Amino acid sequence: MVGERNILITEVALRDGSHAIRHQYTVDQVVAVAKGLDDANVPYIEVSHGDGLGGSSLQYGLSLTNEMELIEAAVSTVTNAKIAVLLLPGIGTMKELKQAAQLGVKMARIATHVTEADISAQHIAFAKELGLETVGFLMMAHMVPTEKLVEQAKLMESYGADVVYVVDSAGAFLPHEVKERIQALKNSLSIEIGFHGHNNLSLAMANTLAAIEEGATRIDGSIRCLGAGAGNTQTEVLIAVLNRLGINTGIDLYKIMDVAENIVAPILEKPQEITKDGLILGYAGVYSSFLLHAQAASKKFGIDSRDILVELGKRKVVGGQEDMIIDVAAEISKQKQTAHT
Repeated sequence: MVGERNILITEVALRDGSHAIRHQYTVDQVVAVAKGLDDANVPYIEVSHGDGLGGSSLQYGLSLTNEMELIEAAVSTVTNAKIAVLLLPGIGTMKELKQAAQLGVKMARIATHVTEADISAQHIAFAKELGLETVGFLMMAHMVPTEKLVEQAKLMESYGADVVYVVDSAGAFLPHEVKERIQALKNSLSIEIGFHGHNNLSLAMANTLAAIEEGATRIDGSIRCLGAGAGNTQTEVLIAVLNRLGINTGIDLYKIMDVAENIVAPILEKPQEITKDGLILGYAGVYSSFLLHAQAASKKFGIDSRDILVELGKRKVVGGQEDMIIDVAAEISKQKQTAHT
């Protein structure tokens, strides 16, 4: 693993971290974080609503500040870093992507569920037309066998993606599973491979290192672990580890540590830690948006929300199927009542 390998880091705290602070970023906070990251020589900084462009809504959570203002502020602050945005087709539109490009964004990350790469074709093509570096982002990648992941990644490559990411949205992967998937993609694609980890099982760092070992060259990190669920691979810790391994990122370790401590830590409403909620999401392998619905259903039916989430994971329920939560809760409640009679 040691060697003259270059790894490009995308810092996601100003996008994924939006989940952790209920999408309440201010322009001043984004400017301070972006400036600190730029000074530390972070190459890519992702800025948008936690659910990507157009995500500010009652369903996904309303932003305190219009994301285009945050994007514009970040672009005008940095001198070396490139500002990136995330877009989920069906939430964000090409109109918003064009607007972001006009504001000076340099990278678009087009995200779909791991089985739905085909809905990214138009958006990837349009991002390329706009002159953006374009990333295919396959979310909830733990939910399919390796062969299916390869098939979907090949689709994104065929649409023109410069990079394809394996995205562990639920923080459910184990290191050997990451190694198998990155290795398969490395053998099947001619473009770069990326990895985005979550820390719900305390494996974000181990999974990220497994991905790098198998040839992933694009890696996501979140400073101070600021992200959905239990957070992401912690950027400043990752830089320290990669320095120890002799792997070059170009990021200044002391400066990124200072940004984490002095600028980002005060923004956190509470420290990112692995609570029972984050842990059960990783264990069950379900998306973090299910948590509040499951907790509401558990109160209604008088059952443990963990039982609901584990059953949803077994059924491989995906985002958009939240209506199944009530059905599953009712079934579990009925089973328990039957067992007691």
